[in-house]
Amino acid sequence: MQVGIDSFAAAYDDAGLAESPSVRLRQLVEQIELADQVGLDSFGIGEHHRKEYLDSAPPVILGAAAVRTSRIRLTSAVAVLSAIDPVRLFQQFATVDLLSNGRAELVVGRGSFIDAFPLFGLSLDDYDALFEDHLDLLLTLREHEAVTWSGRFRPPLTGQGVYPRPVQNPLPVWVGVGGTPKSFARAGALGLPLMVAIIGGETRRFKPLIDLYYETAERFGHPREKLKVGVHSLGYVAASKQEAADDFYPGFAKAIATVAEERGWGPMTRSRFDAQLGPYGALLIGEPDEVVEKVLRHHAALGGIARVTFQMNASSLPHAKLMGAIEMLGTHVAPALRKELAAAR
Repeated sequence: MQVGIDSFAAAYDDAGLAESPSVRLRQLVEQIELADQVGLDSFGIGEHHRKEYLDSAPPVILGAAAVRTSRIRLTSAVAVLSAIDPVRLFQQFATVDLLSNGRAELVVGRGSFIDAFPLFGLSLDDYDALFEDHLDLLLTLREHEAVTWSGRFRPPLTGQGVYPRPVQNPLPVWVGVGGTPKSFARAGALGLPLMVAIIGGETRRFKPLIDLYYETAERFGHPREKLKVGVHSLGYVAASKQEAADDFYPGFAKAIATVAEERGWGPMTRSRFDAQLGPYGALLIGEPDEVVEKVLRHHAALGGIARVTFQMNASSLPHAKLMGAIEMLGTHVAPALRKELAAAR
């Protein structure tokens, strides 16, 4: 199992927002450097277009990290494929792949926020159709240097070459999904690896959707052994469970409150938060051994996880806290998971 981190370069608290954006981005690159040094497998940057986030241009951040790291995989988390020209996205990540000597990956999705649609003059009525069209073109781009393609939302390509070409052939593309059955089935039909965002509820309840992914893939001729399922969850480690929870909750509650106003959700209370820390809850928050046990439990419940990524900065934790958690993930959690899974084979 690969272990990684995803970041949205977010700050919801007044202290975080008061910090210079330049400092915050430089700290983010330092976090990616440390993740590389302590042996973590991947670091992903999300994509948002609002005040609280600094990740509107993920390939730029990943490019900066590419030349300061040596082994870690550098991914999107996720790239909002519906709202970007697939040619530009492919070119950007092919460039990251060249800078990193073959360590770039794309995780693409429709996005959980809609800000990109009005920003780029797109209609929400085309939310899913845009994604479907753009994914088809992206997969064509990675297979062919000279591209002939036509779709519904952009001018056709009539044999133009698309450059640069990445080191990896093909450039890895995962599909990032939430809880929509159609999204799981689509990834399975295409035989693409699946990254499941599980940020609430009981992780084991996603098993039927993952089964749908595998069943659809088999129906379309994709053998199970060539498929991968990853899980992206809110997570954080500290010296004790109490410390981890007390560190994470305040900023996380504020982040949820911001989104809840837009979506009509109820407030995040401490009791609701603590319930998610239990054995079956989605939050991977606690001391390292406890988090290892929980990831292994999720691995078994979902029929196997190829990669787990921790979203830690949604709680606006200070840089020093994040650096400490990254070190614990790399020196304790990841090695323990690898050892347990190797012993179980």
